[in-house]
Formats: sequence, C-alpha cells, structure tokens
Amino acid sequence: MFLDEVLENAARERPRDLGLVFGDSRWSFSELFQRVERLAVALQRVAAAGDRVAVLAENHPSIVEAYYAVPRCGMTLVLLNYRLAPAEIAAMLRDCEARVLIGERSLLDSLGALPAVDHVVEVTLAIDQPVAGEIAYEKFLAAPTKKMTPVRRTVQDTAWLIYTSGTTGRPKGAMLSHENLIAGVVASSLGRPVHPTDRYLYPFPLCHVSGFNVCLFHLHKRPVVLMRRFESTAVLTAIAEHGVTCLSLAPTMIAMVLDDPALDASDLSTLRSVGYGASGIPAAVLRRGIDKLGCDFGQGYGMTELSGNAVFLDAEAHRRGASAEPQLLTAAGRPGPMIALRIVDDEGCDVTEGEAGEIVVRGPQVTKGYWRDTTATAACFDGDWFKTGDVGRRDGEGFLYIVDRKKDIVVTGGENVSSREVEDVLHLHEAVREAAVVGEPDPRWGENLCAFVALRSGAEASEVELIDLVRSHLASYKKPKRIVFVNELPKNASGKVLKAELRRRLRP
Repeated sequence: MFLDEVLENAARERPRDLGLVFGDSRWSFSELFQRVERLAVALQRVAAAGDRVAVLAENHPSIVEAYYAVPRCGMTLVLLNYRLAPAEIAAMLRDCEARVLIGERSLLDSLGALPAVDHVVEVTLAIDQPVAGEIAYEKFLAAPTKKMTPVRRTVQDTAWLIYTSGTTGRPKGAMLSHENLIAGVVASSLGRPVHPTDRYLYPFPLCHVSGFNVCLFHLHKRPVVLMRRFESTAVLTAIAEHGVTCLSLAPTMIAMVLDDPALDASDLSTLRSVGYGASGIPAAVLRRGIDKLGCDFGQGYGMTELSGNAVFLDAEAHRRGASAEPQLLTAAGRPGPMIALRIVDDEGCDVTEGEAGEIVVRGPQVTKGYWRDTTATAACFDGDWFKTGDVGRRDGEGFLYIVDRKKDIVVTGGENVSSREVEDVLHLHEAVREAAVVGEPDPRWGENLCAFVALRSGAEASEVELIDLVRSHLASYKKPKRIVFVNELPKNASGKVLKAELRRRLRP
C-alpha cells in the first residue's frame, strides 16, 4: 500500500465525512483528496519523479496535503523543522538538493540572506504573501490541470525524508519509505486502537515524525483537528468545541495543560484517551493527568528512524500502574506485534532478563537508512537489526523500561538536541578549553541543556556570553539553560569525557 492510498481510500469510501479541521475551515475526505490530487499534478509540471520537495512552515493544511501529494507523484517530501536556525535549514536544503520549497512568508524571508539556497531550490511556493520570483500556493493548485501522469514507483521508494539529530552533531536524513510509514501506522493501530467515532486533535509540529498520527486516523477514516501550534488553553477549547475524543501530547504539554487555569472550567466530557511520547514523563505528572483529565492514557516509544512508535504501554497497564503497580508508570511498554525487539550487550549478545543493554529492533517500519550517508547507515545496523542507541531492560512480563540514552542526545520539550552540536559551538569561543553538554532533569521540559565548561588558563567568559554564542548559531531551544564552570572535565583512562558523572552531579 502506498501512503497516499490512505487518503484516497477514505475519499472513496467516506467522501462526505469530515477529514480535516483547521481553524474555521473544514474539508471532507473528498475535498481534501481533490486538493492532494491537484497538488500532485501541479508538482509534475515543475519537478520529476525522484526529486525532493521540502516544506518549511508551522502547522498548516498545505503540509497535510504535501504528506500525500508529494509521494503520490513519485517525489520525496522533506520535512524541515521550522524552529531551526536559517543556516541549519539551508544546510539541509543543500544536502537533500530540494528542487521545490513550500513555505510561509516569515520563514522564507529568514532564508533570503542565504543566497546559497537559490542555487538549489528552483521553485518556491509561498503559502502566504508571495514575493517576486515565488508562486502563490493556492494559485499553483488552481492552475488548469490534466490528470496526473502515471509514475513508476514501489513501496520501497522514499516517501518522507526527516532530518534527525545524531551523535556526530551533523543532522542525518532518515529515509522513510511508503512501506515503513504504513507499517508504523498499522503498528500504532494495533498498539493504540482507533474507535469508530473518534475525533483526533493534533498539536505537535507536522514537521516531526509524529505526523504519522494524521495518517493513522485517516487510515481509519476519522477526522483530524489540526492546531497551528500547541497552546494549552487552545487545546482545552478545541476539545470542547470539536468533541475531541483523543489527542497526542508530549509530557511537557501534559504538564502545561494540567497547570492551565482554564482546566477546571473546561468541558472534557468527550475525551477518552491521551497518547504521549517523545520523552519520558515524570510519574507525578502522569498521576495528575490520570486524576484530573479523567481519561485513559497510552504511551508510545519510538523515533524518527522507526517511522513513529514501535513500543506501546496501553491503557490497562496505566490503570494497573495507577493503582497497585506503580513501577508500570515508568515502563515504555511492550513491542508492537510487527516489531522484534532485543536487549543486547556491547558484543551484540542478548542479555538476561532485567539486565540493561542497548535496544535493537527489526521490522518493516525501520528506516531504509540515512540519506547519502552509507557510513552512518552501516553504523546504525547490525545485520538487519537497527541499533536505537537507547539503553533499556525488560521484566518478566516483557515490559520495556528505558534506562538511559546511549547516544548523547538531550530531549528538551520533545525536541532532540545533539550535545556534540552545541559543544562544537561553545568551542568557537577562544576562552573555552573543554565543553560537555548533558541533559538536566526539568519537571516542565523533561530536560534542559546544561553545559560544563573548562576555560583556558587566564581566559574569561561569562555564562550569558556563552549562552548567547550558542543562540546566535543554533535554534533557541538548543541553547544551554545554564553553564557550570569547572577546572577539568572528568575522563576515563582513554580520555573520553564521563558524561554519566556529569549527569550525577546534576541530580538533586
């Protein structure tokens, strides 16, 4: 099955049913598919099968349309994180050699000072306020079109390309095929079943792999209420206004909703389930959520390279955890039926029950590999087993518990940040001799970035100065929240920085 057939089937079988809501606008499945078809046909006028089409925008219906239209005409959709710094976005556009860029005015303007992008992108479609040299998105779709020219494609073709932070500090483009994404959607269908009357609220950025949830509910021919961006009060309002039955939130978002003054007066009577993921959740926050929202909770553990979630902690496990088995609230769950999961030691051998080791997985939803990076692809696979870089253990019931991240990735507010990437910027300061970045536990954001810095002898640098340096080079959420100055970073005999020791220093 091709990804675009998810929507095509919904339009064929439930043409008049509501498919998408955004603000005051609504589209039936038939209307949404017609727009997808027009976009696919229009793209064939300016690009060819195999080309990359990038999107750079906050949540907008055009991204949902691109989800389906771009792979429908044999092209690859590149989902760019709009929160990144312009230089980071430009580097990704050059790396994937995007031929078409769909974007909104403010973000397109931020790339205007980077002429190198002009040598890659040939066609720019402006969602709003096009300027000279750009084409208005709606005009692009409205142009007279013929039927789409048939293209040769297979389910192994790359449908989406999503850049993800890596331990090297250089983002890698995870290639997700039609087969990968459909398998990820089916896995979530089994791990978090969709009910026949569900209405789903999506508040995450569509540029994340979490966008597979849109396809999940469209697969079941259920409507999606799309938010421009997450705001806790807006979430509460949308639940009541649209009769939302289920939604997905990061733990940070859950905490914000629970702290919102509007919560007590909000009508949440239709809400039956909250799915969460992206990072671990403090048990205290989860208990508050269960108590105050009055609905079931479900967790999904996954990553971009897994086309979404592969491990699920269902509502029954949450109920058990909230009553007599509190340890279950710290579990990630059990693997979905289409995923094989092992816990292995450094030699790749299975560890015993309860022992910690690296989580490796195998299944149809595992990425094909990284865009034009055979070295990184080879490093992440042991045969056909994908090495997640996460350390976990399993109990006698098969529940997976995440112990730590083997990769030096900090997850703050649901965003992955490579510590190496931030360290490289800190080292640009002439006073910095050594720098190591780790995650510091935070009840609201999950983790904050904390940098341990050793200065050169006789040199000076302030905390504000170093934080501003990172902010000037990277996205704002990648800046450390604080700098800890030390004389020397702890190291092992081979000279490797002992980040576990640094994390221990941050524990209360």
